[in-house]
Amino acid sequence: MPATHIRSYYAATANPAPEHPPLTGEIDADVCVVGGGMAGCSTALHLAERGYRVVLVEANRIAWGASGRSGGQALVGYASGQEPLVQQLGLEAARRLWDMSVEAVALVEGLITRYRIDCDFHRGAMNVAIKERQRVALLEEMEEIQKLYGYEHLTFLERADLEALLATRRYCAGVLDSRSGHLHPLNYTLGLAAAARQHGALMFESSPAIEVRHGEPALVITEQGGVKARFVALCCNAYIGKLAPRLRARIMPVGTYIVATEPLGEERMEALMRKNIAVSDVNFVLDYFRRSADHRLLFGGRVSYSGLNSIATATATRLRMLRVFPQLADARIDYAWGGYVDITMNRAPDFGRLAPNVYYLQGFSGHGIALSTIAGKLVAEAISGQAERFDLFTKIQHRNFPGGPWLRTPLLVLATTWYRIRDWL
Repeated sequence: MPATHIRSYYAATANPAPEHPPLTGEIDADVCVVGGGMAGCSTALHLAERGYRVVLVEANRIAWGASGRSGGQALVGYASGQEPLVQQLGLEAARRLWDMSVEAVALVEGLITRYRIDCDFHRGAMNVAIKERQRVALLEEMEEIQKLYGYEHLTFLERADLEALLATRRYCAGVLDSRSGHLHPLNYTLGLAAAARQHGALMFESSPAIEVRHGEPALVITEQGGVKARFVALCCNAYIGKLAPRLRARIMPVGTYIVATEPLGEERMEALMRKNIAVSDVNFVLDYFRRSADHRLLFGGRVSYSGLNSIATATATRLRMLRVFPQLADARIDYAWGGYVDITMNRAPDFGRLAPNVYYLQGFSGHGIALSTIAGKLVAEAISGQAERFDLFTKIQHRNFPGGPWLRTPLLVLATTWYRIRDWL
């Protein structure tokens, strides 16, 4: 029985997409991509555009994981912020990384236009502060980005201007980024997959990879078959499992939750949010929300490091929504779902090689839409012999989560509790 997408607003409004058969027997390829999310589909597309024979294997369905469930924000920058990158690599390298994050958002928009991907893309994203200390930090960060990186798409909003955009008293200030944006992540990923198929990429669903045997060629073994390939790209992220224990130790699957209200109607929705932008607060355990194409509020947050709890999702996330928009107390919740994102210790992306011909992409840390898209392009460049940009990411240092396989989750839960308390203060 083939896997299906979880019940969500995105699945209910997904564009038609074909089901792909499981891989049976052995097949040859130039590149085997493992994982059918945004990173995997982008990798497959950019390689297929260059004429490579690409085979993609996915354990469930295309965009089954975070790529089909996320908050949908395509953002400039990195979850880590720029300072850790400056400390590790120096200002010049950090500038190059910043510029690639700006390019990533442009790449998303360009692919949507080129391949006519119907995914409700809109420009505009805003970070908002709840407390004065957060307001000060937001302003300082904005001024630093403008000064050091020459990024001129940011506008600082004080409370009065903010309340002209959002019908809430919860926030005291915000920074509006007119270049970042938001979209329907499932339809975007399905569009990337369709574009890759147009260029000849072969895709197999319900085909979990159970082993990667290094060598030239490498061999990716699935439950019912295998792919012999000159190159392999592992794009499994939070679902890497036992396929690469070394990579698994450097990421932590984090559960996040989203609800979708009933359709509120255009007039009521625009009264809540005057502009069609994505909004996130700057708490460690953050809230994020945006409008849907059919005038619902999509509201997410409430991370969990100890596993997803579907029963509590709708109730807990709805209560967080009402702290922002108490006027939605009468609004019905039509959809509630959760999923995992993969985070690194420093929240910076973790790209690299397990062998000269085995690449991996992980650690998007909640910034996956734009970053995973350009990551696929960087892998294609590297396989084609132009590895300078990919190799810049490999210089970012990463540590394993402490505690090993048994204690790392409890230790992280304790650390997160401290950050939750800090959010309240």
